[in-house]
Formats: sequence, C-alpha cells, structure tokens
Amino acid sequence: MPIFSVIGMTCGHCEKAVTNAIRALDASAEVRIDRPNGIVDVTSSASNEALCAAIEEEGYGAVEVFAAK
Repeated sequence: MPIFSVIGMTCGHCEKAVTNAIRALDASAEVRIDRPNGIVDVTSSASNEALCAAIEEEGYGAVEVFAAK
C-alpha cells in the first residue's frame, strides 16, 4: 500500500485525473486522496514505480513517501 506525496492537486478535476491514471494501470485499485495535504494512498497490484510514473504522466509531481513491506 504505497502512499505518495503529490504536488499540484488543487481541485476535484485533479483528483479525478490522478485516480483515472492509477485505475488505467489497475482497474480495481483503491485510491484514497487527501487533497489539502497532497496525499494519495493506493491499494493496487501495479508496482509502486508504475503508479508514480502514471501520476507524473498526468503532469503532477509525485514522490513515494511510504511503501508497506
């Protein structure tokens, strides 16, 4: 369950873009977004690297801040 710090998410459209990017990799992914704090918490079968890249491809800065082992 990776948690990403995402820079540039400022509105509902941004949240939807990030969610859709993640779900394009894994349609069953669970995505929880805390927009005021810029946090995206994901449960997915996709790799953390792929998830981060998908967020960045949408134009947002993304850094993995936690990865469950």
